[in-house]
Amino acid sequence: MADIRPNATPPVIDIEKLTFRYGALDVVNIEQFRLGAGESISVIGPSGCGKTTFLHLVAGLLKPTSGAVCLLGEAISGMDGARLDRFRGQHVGMVFQRLFLMPALTVRQNVELARQLARKPRDSARVDHLLQQLGLTEFAHHRPTMLSQGQAQRVAIARALVHSPALVLADEPTSALDDHHASQALKLLRDSTEAAGAALLVVTHDQRIRGRLDREFEMEPLR
Repeated sequence: MADIRPNATPPVIDIEKLTFRYGALDVVNIEQFRLGAGESISVIGPSGCGKTTFLHLVAGLLKPTSGAVCLLGEAISGMDGARLDRFRGQHVGMVFQRLFLMPALTVRQNVELARQLARKPRDSARVDHLLQQLGLTEFAHHRPTMLSQGQAQRVAIARALVHSPALVLADEPTSALDDHHASQALKLLRDSTEAAGAALLVVTHDQRIRGRLDREFEMEPLR
């Protein structure tokens, strides 16, 4: 990737000399990682190589042992909890392996909640569009407990996209989906972020994703 000039727009993700240790165990050691607006990347590697830990560091859910994580030119590793929560709510959309859907809310309300937390006005048309694109329209008034794992995963993808974040982070977003819905979900993730000039980072070991994003970043277990 080309060097970033002082007056250029900063990359969406800019990481330098990032390490994370869990006790005596080295989990993540990344010299440099950059991702620009409108770009997509898959982080691949075997189970246990630190992919999910890396994603949590990028999201600010974990503090690095050393190094810095900058999102949109802001050093999130130095932010306090309340400021980081506001920043993440406004600028980052996340799809977790554990989906964290609100069981008391309907599918539609779960998706709408992300816009509220981002302090963005209600946009029923966008919610409807995402639900339609992901084949969820008929489930809009269902509670998450009434959904299959694959349907719930698609709700989480809609929730991550609804507030048009600058960065979307997805941890195994296709793991519970059949081939048709996996292709559909990945296309929506890529098309939506690319059209919005947002960045997309997908952590996966799903071979169906190989070659579908702009770049790959391979992680290996640390010795």
